[in-house]
Amino acid sequence: MTFADRLFRPLPLSILCVALFAAALAFAQLERADERGVPPIDGSGSFEVDGIKVDMAARNADQARTAGWREAQRKGWKMLWARANGKPVENAPGLPDSTLDSISGGIVVEEEHIGPNRYIATLGVLFDRARAGELLGVKGAIRRSAPMLVIPVEWSGATPISFERRSEWQKAWARFRAGNSPIDYVRVSGTGADPVLLNAAQTRRPGRGWWRMLLDQYGAADIVVPEVTLFRQWPGGPVIGRFVARHGPDAAVIDSFTLTAENGDALPAMLDRGIERIDRAYTRALQEGALRADKSLVVETPAAEVPIDDVLAEMASAATSNITIQVDTPDAGALRGSETALRGMTGVTGVQTSSLALGGISIFRVSFSGPAAAFREALVARGWQVEDVGGGYRIRRGGSPPAP
Repeated sequence: MTFADRLFRPLPLSILCVALFAAALAFAQLERADERGVPPIDGSGSFEVDGIKVDMAARNADQARTAGWREAQRKGWKMLWARANGKPVENAPGLPDSTLDSISGGIVVEEEHIGPNRYIATLGVLFDRARAGELLGVKGAIRRSAPMLVIPVEWSGATPISFERRSEWQKAWARFRAGNSPIDYVRVSGTGADPVLLNAAQTRRPGRGWWRMLLDQYGAADIVVPEVTLFRQWPGGPVIGRFVARHGPDAAVIDSFTLTAENGDALPAMLDRGIERIDRAYTRALQEGALRADKSLVVETPAAEVPIDDVLAEMASAATSNITIQVDTPDAGALRGSETALRGMTGVTGVQTSSLALGGISIFRVSFSGPAAAFREALVARGWQVEDVGGGYRIRRGGSPPAP
C-alpha cells in the first residue's frame, strides 16, 4: 500500500461516529445562547436594607405611593445606621429628604398593595456605598475576602446543572445582592464558553493546573460551589431543598441544611433564603480563618499581612504630631470618658486639656507618634465621626449633631 493510499483511506466507522458525537455534544452545549445566561442584577455594591414595612394614606394612589417610598428611605437609613454602628435604631440621626434622595440608589418592591388613597407595602432601599459610607463613618471598614468564583450547581431529578441552561438556582444567585457581604463573589452570566468550562463535572476535578487557568481567566483567586438538591413531593406540592456550601477545588463542605417550600410558586423565595444562609456560612468561615485559598492555586507567594500595631510602631519612630481635638463635653463624665478614650488609642503618647468647658466644647492637645492623617483614620476606625476644624479635628460619638 502506497503512502497516498494510507493517507486518504476511509476512517473506521466507529472512530467517525465518536468524532461526530463529540462535535454534536460540544455544539449542543454552545447553541441556543438565548436559553442560557442570567447576568447578575446588581453589581454596584450598594448598601441594601430590606423588609421595610410602610402603610401610608393620601389623596390618591400616586401620592400615597410616593409618601410610602419616602418613609421607606427614612426608616431604611436609620436601620442601616444602626446596623453599621451596632446601636439601637432609636439612636440613629435623622436626615432631610433631600439628602436621602442623593444617597438612595433605588427602591426594591418586595410586596405592595395599592388602593385608591392608601399604600401598604414591604420595601427595600439601596443606598450608594460611597455617599452613604461617608455619613456612616464606616468607609473602608468592611473586611473583604479574596475574589471567589461562584459555580452554582442544582441537582434536580438526579441530574446536575450549572450553566448548561437557565435554572432557578442560577437565577437566585443572579438576583442576590452581594454588595452587603464580606465575600467577594465573582458571578458569571453563563453565556459564551461558561457552560463548557464551569460545569458540574469541573467542580469535582482535583487537577490544579486547570483550576489555575480558570481562576486567571475569570479574575478570581478561589472557588465556592453552592449546591442545592431539589426533591419535589408531587406535582404542585411541597419542594424540599437540601443545601450544601462547598469551598475550594476539593469541594470541602462548609455547611449544609434543609429548607422546604410549600409549592413551586414559593421555590424562588426558598432559594433566596438558602443563599442568605450559605452567605452567612461563608462569612463565618472567613471570620474564623477557614476560608483560605489552597496554596496549590496560588502561583505567586502572597504578601505577608503586617499587623497595624507594627505599622504604628514604625510610624512612631519616624515622627510625632501634636494635634488639637475638639470634643463635646456636656458633663464631667463625658469629659473623663473622652480623655480616657483618647489616651487608650495606639500611638498616643500624651493628652493635655487646653480648654475645659463643661456643657460646651472642650479642647485637648494630643501627642501622636505618627502623622495626623494616621490619627484621623484611627479615630474613624474606633467609631468616632471626625470633622476637620481649624487645623485640628472635631470629634463626636454616634453621629450626634454638633453643638451650636
